[in-house]
Amino acid sequence: MLAKQPIEQVQQAVQQQWEQQADFKEYMSAVNPPMPKIEVVNFPHTLYAEGASRVIPFDLSEQLQTAYPATTPNLMANFIRIIEGTTLVTDAKATSQMFYVIRGKGRTQMQQGTIEWKQGDLFTLPALPDALHSATEDAALYWVTDSPLLSYLGVMPAEQRFSPVLYTKERLASELAAVRAQGEGRNRTGILLSNPNFPLTMTLSHTLWSLYNVLPKGVVQKPHRHNSIAIDYCVAAGENTYTMIGKEIDDQGQIINPIRANWVAGSVFITPPGWWHSHHNESGEDAIVLPIQDAGLIMNMQILDFNHVK
Repeated sequence: MLAKQPIEQVQQAVQQQWEQQADFKEYMSAVNPPMPKIEVVNFPHTLYAEGASRVIPFDLSEQLQTAYPATTPNLMANFIRIIEGTTLVTDAKATSQMFYVIRGKGRTQMQQGTIEWKQGDLFTLPALPDALHSATEDAALYWVTDSPLLSYLGVMPAEQRFSPVLYTKERLASELAAVRAQGEGRNRTGILLSNPNFPLTMTLSHTLWSLYNVLPKGVVQKPHRHNSIAIDYCVAAGENTYTMIGKEIDDQGQIINPIRANWVAGSVFITPPGWWHSHHNESGEDAIVLPIQDAGLIMNMQILDFNHVK
């Protein structure tokens, strides 16, 4: 009995510590807690204009109050610069990765094989230990993963949910042209990038969603909103092409006190969740935007709640 007493005391002390962790909040004071704000933030193309081969993270962890790098609560976005003749390794703890080739040419080697890529191509990778990227021409890529989601959950990928997918520049252009041939006048004139492994959500992956969207010259796309956060990459745009973003609309469907986010080719801006936003092209040339969202996850939860002004 004397030998067992210390063990029982230790167990009792641990039990007391666990009980002390129990916390309680009055319902009405805590049902809608003040969360960190998702702001309209810009990441300019100048970030990857020069310098060494490197990853350039869009780390907003201080604003989001996370202990790990994050651009939004669920997504991490980056620019990648790879000088001609050099290599760079990416090793994100993620289940889904998207790469868009801003400029240059090269290849990505991984355990499944090698993807040859060029300017305007987009490809997705599943959970991987790492990938080796080589540039045969000076290259820049836009890279988005769901690594913050895994860090929040405290988990590692258990399996690869899909195989690598390559969406070539030529295929993107032809599919977009086919949609445009059906006539303009929609709230959006674009193509959703889908993966056959996810027939319910019809998204880029089980967490990521992407739209290759044209904003024709002289066109205004009326306000819409959704509960997913958009990280918007501008593929091409002339002057006076922009998005107006705000929390509310008036009786005429106009955004109240909007924030203006200019479209600059090769740059990125964030659209907060639930905010109304309209796209405006006052230039003489068509513009293209490539938003990446966590809508694969949000749609699976059935809370995307897409709405648009008709």
